[in-house]
Amino acid sequence: MKQFIHKLLGGFYMFTESVSMSIANITQNRLRSFLTILGIMIGVTAVIALITTVSGVSTSISDSFTSMGAGTMSVSITGNDIQAGLTSDNMDEIAKLDHVTGVTPTVSATISVARGNTSETDISLAGKNDYYFTTSPDAVERGRGFNLLDLNTMARVCLIDSDMVDEFFYGVDPIGQNLYLNNLSFTVVGVLADNSGESVSEIVSGTSDIYAPYTTVLKMNSETLVTAITVYIDEASASSAVQTTLGNYLDNLFNYEDDTYDITTMDSIQETMDSMLSMMSALLGGIASISLIVGGIGIMNMMLTSVTERTVEIGLKKAIGAEPAQIQIQFLIEAFMLSMIGGLIGVVLGIALSAILCNVMGTTFTISYNAIALGVGFSAAVGILFGWSPARKASNLSPIDALRRM
Repeated sequence: MKQFIHKLLGGFYMFTESVSMSIANITQNRLRSFLTILGIMIGVTAVIALITTVSGVSTSISDSFTSMGAGTMSVSITGNDIQAGLTSDNMDEIAKLDHVTGVTPTVSATISVARGNTSETDISLAGKNDYYFTTSPDAVERGRGFNLLDLNTMARVCLIDSDMVDEFFYGVDPIGQNLYLNNLSFTVVGVLADNSGESVSEIVSGTSDIYAPYTTVLKMNSETLVTAITVYIDEASASSAVQTTLGNYLDNLFNYEDDTYDITTMDSIQETMDSMLSMMSALLGGIASISLIVGGIGIMNMMLTSVTERTVEIGLKKAIGAEPAQIQIQFLIEAFMLSMIGGLIGVVLGIALSAILCNVMGTTFTISYNAIALGVGFSAAVGILFGWSPARKASNLSPIDALRRM
């Protein structure tokens, strides 16, 4: 037992002595040591900053998707030769399915708009129902949305966005004023709020300049059927069940023919986006890791130079009884310390840089502990791998050949 304790204490003393000598050697060659760790420092900084920034972007996108319609799904109808879309009764039946709170159709058109001497072409018009404004109360900045009377009578009323207000009603309150859409007189009943009320379908197709009752837009398009709807669900967790139930309803409606409809959920869009961001993060991390390899080569170069400069020192240590393993451990510790110093500085700089980037881009800043572990682990591995060869060379030096250089 005493021999074991003595051996253990001897090993600990040798380790602490090796660390002390490594620190002394690093501080004696400050400029060379700094240039050596610079590559590791830049590599770790890049890895952490890129991965953390991409993670922040991913979190912000996820939050945006949640606010824009978690618990909704978009249905695009192709139909068949018998029925090419959905009727009002079909939408009412879908709204009665389990966990479905309502349905909003999306009907679009490209129109000309005129008032007085001002006119514009290629303006986007979207048809909505009353439920749309129930689910998106912030969609209307001033005025009102649509009601059942507007839908049933195909009323010529509309809501316009702020750009339309500036274009056709500059300095005038647009509420109650008339606007000509495709030469048909419409009454403006509301002004749309900017960047609000976006649904899944609007994320895919984009927002419109003017909203009108969907029944009115169908009539303007000489159509009777709706080919795109957004289905609202009472709980996001019921999305899968609703998708199955809705799919069964549409299969029955279109006689189980293939390619008659497509259901897109927010979850599927988010999963695709997360997958793309993960691949981008891995790619950027891999590219940034190249600089760590370059830094490792710098460590190897410095350690080989150090072995050459300290040949006499190595010879003297061997002459007084130092074992090859002790010499090897000393140089490995020095290489490891160089690498870890660069790695730890890189962690601090990487976190600071990613915080700045996230702030500039307006995304969520979240410390990525995986990125920190990757950067530190990679720098430690680089120090050991690239320090092994010089350490091995030092341990294999013949003390006689080394002492001849005195």
